[in-house]
Amino acid sequence: MSDMKIYTYPEPVLKRNAEPVENIDEGLQEIIDQMLETMYAAPGIGLAANQVGVLKRVIVFDGSPREEGSNPRVLINPEIVAAEGSIRWDEACLSVPDYTAEVSRKSNIRVKGLDRDGNPLELEAKDLLAVCLQHEIDHLDGILFIDRISSLKRALYKKKLKKKEKGKSNK
Repeated sequence: MSDMKIYTYPEPVLKRNAEPVENIDEGLQEIIDQMLETMYAAPGIGLAANQVGVLKRVIVFDGSPREEGSNPRVLINPEIVAAEGSIRWDEACLSVPDYTAEVSRKSNIRVKGLDRDGNPLELEAKDLLAVCLQHEIDHLDGILFIDRISSLKRALYKKKLKKKEKGKSNK
């Protein structure tokens, strides 16, 4: 069982840029394994290193974690190299609990990076997987999906969060 904590908004680590990975060593492999465990336990379909307090450009994802034969994937130093089309998707986030909002994203993307062994990897993604990858790469750049919604919806979320926190402190 992973002991990684998923940081939630407004934790400052979520707004920081992750640093490129220079060395894929045993320590990074351990972080990746713990991130996958944490993602599945949450449960989620993607997790960026920032979300667990690690400022390295690493994401883990699985577009089918609840289906038979899950497919855990890792991307180190991911970069979107091509994007086209448009899609609106109701997004949620492990770092923004109890909230979903429709976000506009590119419907088809191509991403390059490294796999967990340091081999170059390029993949094409569409629909849900494209949304997931854009969402997780945003995390590495200190961007949350609530930064991509209207200021009114964001203000409503922040108000809801303050009310929830106030309720906790009154107990």
